[in-house]
Amino acid sequence: MHAPDNIAPNNASRRAFLRRSGALSLAASAAPWALALSSIGDAAAQSATDYKALVCVFLQGGNDSWNTVVPYDTTHHALYQGLRSNIAFTREALAAGALEPLGGSPDGRQFALAPTLATGLRPLFQQGRLAVVHNVGTLVQPTTKVQYQARSVPLPPKLFSHNDQQSYWQASSAEGATSGWGGRMGDLFASGNGTSTFTCINVAGNAVFLAGDVAIPYQVTTSGAVPVNGIKSPLFGSAAASQALRQLMTAPSSHWLAQAHAQVAQRSIQAGEQVTSALAATPLPAPFPTGNRLADQLGLVSRMIAARQQLGVRRQVFFVAIGGFDTHDRQLATHPGLLASVGDALAAFHRATEVLGVAQQVTSFTATDFGRTLVSNNDGSDHGWGSAQLVLGGAVQGGRLYGAAPVPANNGPDDVGQGRLLPAVAVEQYAATMARWFGVPASDLPLVLPRLGNFGSADLGFMTA
Repeated sequence: MHAPDNIAPNNASRRAFLRRSGALSLAASAAPWALALSSIGDAAAQSATDYKALVCVFLQGGNDSWNTVVPYDTTHHALYQGLRSNIAFTREALAAGALEPLGGSPDGRQFALAPTLATGLRPLFQQGRLAVVHNVGTLVQPTTKVQYQARSVPLPPKLFSHNDQQSYWQASSAEGATSGWGGRMGDLFASGNGTSTFTCINVAGNAVFLAGDVAIPYQVTTSGAVPVNGIKSPLFGSAAASQALRQLMTAPSSHWLAQAHAQVAQRSIQAGEQVTSALAATPLPAPFPTGNRLADQLGLVSRMIAARQQLGVRRQVFFVAIGGFDTHDRQLATHPGLLASVGDALAAFHRATEVLGVAQQVTSFTATDFGRTLVSNNDGSDHGWGSAQLVLGGAVQGGRLYGAAPVPANNGPDDVGQGRLLPAVAVEQYAATMARWFGVPASDLPLVLPRLGNFGSADLGFMTA
């Protein structure tokens, strides 16, 4: 039965529509625009008088962490090389990236960053700005190898599936999730920002990570706001036509759907104009490498951070991404170049935060679908599970290795087949450590990470208080 046009849906339906429409972009020759916009209602706001930002750097495809943070001591490197001789780095190649943890490694093991990654990031590790977190992955609850093999505990759905594991990393739920832990953090802080629209910023396209109930991801490109072309410049050469288009897109309506669309369009136009104005006076704060897609995204993030006062924000969550990590073959031909892009871009971004004087207030971290198998697959590697992650920033307790370093052994104590690592650290624990630094009170952590209570520790120690 069709409801009359003047009858509005309940608030939940209206909010659901706006949340879903906010994650989309409409395209037409005269009027493409980003519909990811503003908040509806008030969040359970947390007061914040300072500025902090979290930047998720997602490595799409499943990064091979065995060739990212590499066993370097003689014993474990020999084990590593024996199981993937056709894609392994030699110790000689790794020497320049050898990590010297502050206080030494507790178990005496040594690791090195991959050669192309080490160029940009090893100095930051040695300066105490970069931390390595071993063997992070998706879990429902702490799981042993015996429990996994017996299927006696709940496991993340569709393990080793790209879409589902990307979603589980970002949202603690399989593909189809409607909110992620970045967006849920945004929910807590959106109404505390002067302009809630700019709480969650996506520079890489749609991602559930930034979707919340109140905080809706605002999408930008590496050039800035996505404009309505017919409003940004005269439509058909006519300023009057542009004004007519604006009025048409934002005209009030008695129909709830049309009215909600007009509200979204109005906010989109206004937000785009605000971002364009703020960025016009905000050049790159430091040089970024050219021809580097990730650096282009992080460069835009640095400009948005520089414009934080004009945009009226005290808490922001950003999402950037780079693809190509599904290295089933030709890994040595492709993976080093990808890591070079990551290392160079992250190093440039950290320099930019130092120039802006906010290095202590900005933390960037990596995430990925899953790790890859220790046992090579011809000249590549297959889908794995746990993986090493990097955390960078002035507030990071860097120069250290966190989590349980895996043993490089096929069918060893840490793997469930082919060197697929059983995660020792849950994504929830990794996320909670940064959420606490971000300002999420312990009492609100379950709102952000509903499964956190299944795990023992909510603080892995790699962030300052």
